[in-house]
Amino acid sequence: MRPLRNPVIQMVLSHLLAVWMQFCFRTLRWTHEHRALAEAVWAQGGGALCAFWHGRLALAPACWPLDRAQPVKGMISLSADGEFLARALALQGIPAVRGSSANPDKGDKARAAATKGGSKALRDGLRQLKVAALAVTPDGPRGPAGVMAEGLPLLARLSGAPVLFIGLSCSPAIRLGSWDRAVLPLPFGRGAIVWDRADFPEGADVSDVIPDWTARLNAVEARADALTGLRDRPG
Repeated sequence: MRPLRNPVIQMVLSHLLAVWMQFCFRTLRWTHEHRALAEAVWAQGGGALCAFWHGRLALAPACWPLDRAQPVKGMISLSADGEFLARALALQGIPAVRGSSANPDKGDKARAAATKGGSKALRDGLRQLKVAALAVTPDGPRGPAGVMAEGLPLLARLSGAPVLFIGLSCSPAIRLGSWDRAVLPLPFGRGAIVWDRADFPEGADVSDVIPDWTARLNAVEARADALTGLRDRPG
């Protein structure tokens, strides 16, 4: 049995990760750009989609103030790693909608795996968006990194909810050798959160918005990295 598939190990590690994340968030010196876009969505209440690339998932709780924003759930994959992350996020007030969205560029087998639980997650996500927010990593759960699948724009089109693109960064940080070059925070450094907002264009197809939304999500992440000085992992 792989260690992360052991429920006891999952529980212990997820608790440790949640405590570590909150410690880091409290000690980072945060810079925010265009937060008024998010404040308007929080003040309005109701459904909202918040999107960031999979590699910044460990920073996500820092961008959603549960004391004044609407409740939020995270769309997390059905993998063992997804279970580990789902537990850690739930301990910080962000419960999970389990599932993932298929990426048409991934091939038949990968697409079938990515779609496992996807229909149920889509239904659950739409129910969530009637009253609250849903966090989505549009290149998850296995990439390629920075390649947006159809799930985010499809949810935006079906729900009519506004989309908040969120660039998250911190420095110094641990960069993992995973497919998404995941960033894990370290304490007493700099953090940045950069916002952009979009609404699904009336009459557009899902495929029409993916290039623009990909560019906008890349832009806010690049700006956040510029604010903190975080450099990409060599190679």
